[in-house]
Amino acid sequence: MEDNKVDEADEEEYCPTELHQYQFGIFSMWMFIHLLLLQTSSCAGDSGVVNPCCYYPCQNSGVCVRFGTDGYQCDCTRTGFNGENCTDPEFWTRLRLLLKPSPPVVHSFLTNFHWFWNIVNNSFLRDIIMRLVLTVRSDLIPSPPTYNTKYGYLSWESYYNISYYTRLLPPVPKDCPLPMGTKGKSVLPDPKLLAERFFRRKTFRPDPQGTNLMFAFMAQHFTHQFFRTNHDVPGGFTKALGHGVDASNIYGDNLMRQLQLRLQKDGKLKYQLVKGETYPPTVSEVPVHMVYPKDFPPEQRLAIGQEVFGILPGLTMYATIWLREHNRVCDIMKAEHPTWDDEQLFQTSRLIIIGEIINIIIEEYVQQLSGYLLKMKFDPTLLFNARFQYSNRIALEFCQLYHWHPLMPDSFMVDGDEIPYSQFLYNTSLLMHYGVEKLVDAFSRQPAGQIGGGLNSHEAVLKVAEMVVRESRAARVRPFNEYRKKFNLKPYTSFYDLTGNTEMARDLEELYGDIDALELYIGVLLEKTRADGIFGESMVEMGAPFSLKGLMGNPICSPEYWKPSTFGGETGFNIVKKATLKKLVCLNTKWCPYVDFHVPRNEEEAKPKTPSTEL
Repeated sequence: MEDNKVDEADEEEYCPTELHQYQFGIFSMWMFIHLLLLQTSSCAGDSGVVNPCCYYPCQNSGVCVRFGTDGYQCDCTRTGFNGENCTDPEFWTRLRLLLKPSPPVVHSFLTNFHWFWNIVNNSFLRDIIMRLVLTVRSDLIPSPPTYNTKYGYLSWESYYNISYYTRLLPPVPKDCPLPMGTKGKSVLPDPKLLAERFFRRKTFRPDPQGTNLMFAFMAQHFTHQFFRTNHDVPGGFTKALGHGVDASNIYGDNLMRQLQLRLQKDGKLKYQLVKGETYPPTVSEVPVHMVYPKDFPPEQRLAIGQEVFGILPGLTMYATIWLREHNRVCDIMKAEHPTWDDEQLFQTSRLIIIGEIINIIIEEYVQQLSGYLLKMKFDPTLLFNARFQYSNRIALEFCQLYHWHPLMPDSFMVDGDEIPYSQFLYNTSLLMHYGVEKLVDAFSRQPAGQIGGGLNSHEAVLKVAEMVVRESRAARVRPFNEYRKKFNLKPYTSFYDLTGNTEMARDLEELYGDIDALELYIGVLLEKTRADGIFGESMVEMGAPFSLKGLMGNPICSPEYWKPSTFGGETGFNIVKKATLKKLVCLNTKWCPYVDFHVPRNEEEAKPKTPSTEL
């Protein structure tokens, strides 16, 4: 264009002829068409042809493999389906689908008919149904792992490099014409707009299942063992060295941190005594890295296995309880094994603690979440004759859907005092001021928020939702409906079908354009909740397989580990097998508060009790 430029000196004399005007018009039109073609080409790839795998043509877990520029094949191996897109069921698959009840039917059966479940829970049928629940759920999670953020195809790196989260579905291909494939808008909605419009709480909505803050803080404390996203490196990396329940939130996620936290005597962890009670030591005594504000008082900087647990008193409360429990178990082990050295006492006690965690999570935490009338049972022997692999990798999708910040209330009620967020965050002094007993009692009585349905997140946690959405996009997580299909759920056909809310559906339609372009995290959080449920169908059907596979895939649940000698004999083995939340608290406190993952169901439950001999 430099040759066509007119000098300023000649500007007045320059008078284009009609021919020049015609040529300029043709040239402008040609440039417009050329730029339009370039834009289309840049969206569809260098060839201008859309990657056929962007249409997600392969159904029923078939794998899309691109051939040439516009060809593809669906690998239907061991899916139970045939055909070009893996849509033709084989004979046995057709029969299974004919007999298999739908997820809503199964859920209804598990949450109704009290008389039937009273019989099941007190007979051999409990073991049979529990084994079925474990195997059916776990079979939905591939083992060994398949994809990660970098590799949307099977590779040795995806299997071997544990610094990545694994993932259930490959990423949205990079060369798709639209962010979510071939449907929806060309630009995804602003995360801040999504948080404000669909997540911000107007009025606190308590969970109708009766879930409380004791559960909410356990959810955070428990999951931060393995949800440790490396935010400094985009692309689905984890800082966790382990991919499951390893109690690293208690002992530290590396050997150096562990050794600093250990007393190096009798297998115990370091501690401080305040008014005769055991609490975590301060950072000045144990110089491990912790995240605290710059002006935070030194005496309140507690040293804990997880560096961010100083942010909430509920997390420091659990850290204190597990510290006391570990040292209590060490005393028991030392009394039975006076010849053991510090290392063996520590390592065996850690295995016992891991066993206690898994037991409490399955029999009480998962029980509360599910709402099932089937009494959940932690018994690794149920799977000893089943095809089951004792390994686990944490999936990016599991990390994404587990951000349950709507659980947090508007303020916190402790011993008659109302504590706002401004006085609750980064205030470890509350732990010593009230004591473990009063915090447990208070958190067990205060209702948590309903997770599903949207519009129930306190403004203090809205930024977390924004962060999840941004990370999801950086990892190119596939649309919500693709995950519905992966977990054998019927994909939604409209936003109203998803939410049951006309206004919310209209806003989502405006922002996303197509239900098949809706993002995973937005889908599971905004989905209409089940009747009197804490969240919708998708969260249960997607989350439960990840959870149960991770819990039962732990090495201590394997035939090689699950025996008395692993836990120092029958005494240690029984601590694991008979663990309960109530025992965990009441064996480590002066008096036994009301402790449960459910708010009190009646006045008798709500009464404070002294430690019982039955513990």
